[in-house]
Amino acid sequence: MDGIILIGPICAGKSTLAALLEKGLHLPRIEVDELRWQYFNDIGYSEDEARRIFQSQGNLGVLRYSKPFEAQMVEKVLAEHPKKIIDMGAGHSVYDRPEDFERVSKALSPYKHVILVLPSPDAGRSIAVLNKRFAKLLRSENIESTPEMMQLNEDFVRNPSNAKLAKRTIYTEGKSPQECCAEIIDWIERSGN
Repeated sequence: MDGIILIGPICAGKSTLAALLEKGLHLPRIEVDELRWQYFNDIGYSEDEARRIFQSQGNLGVLRYSKPFEAQMVEKVLAEHPKKIIDMGAGHSVYDRPEDFERVSKALSPYKHVILVLPSPDAGRSIAVLNKRFAKLLRSENIESTPEMMQLNEDFVRNPSNAKLAKRTIYTEGKSPQECCAEIIDWIERSGN
């Protein structure tokens, strides 16, 4: 079976679905966020430079600095982990610079099962649901949410990258994770693995 790539914003349910798919399809699972620093260190990301940028430009500056490294990391993850369930971090499939998007698009092009996970086909509804979940997650970790943090999901939902990269979109609102997992498995089986 070809690998399965899950993309989507923060708190969309990618990790939950990846864990269910791992059990249902008996494929190993990779969480890109867990590998991020290993890859970043290997490809020349500078934490000192990121701290300097943070001081002058904040989190958004650091995100901009990180994007070329994320594109390179996605290429490496896909090359080194074929035929696995890959749970991409929220930002790993969203790019504003055409050269970064093209790198990731090319790396994903051989995969038949690139699945965008969203609550709803309505962007505004998706953003509201995702931000409610994100705020709850931050509270559970004793992190105070900021307007900048809450803006991330809106940016991730409205950016066209995810829709261009996905071969299928799964809408989760009103469905259990198990129902969404079954929908994905059914689609994969019907598409001939």
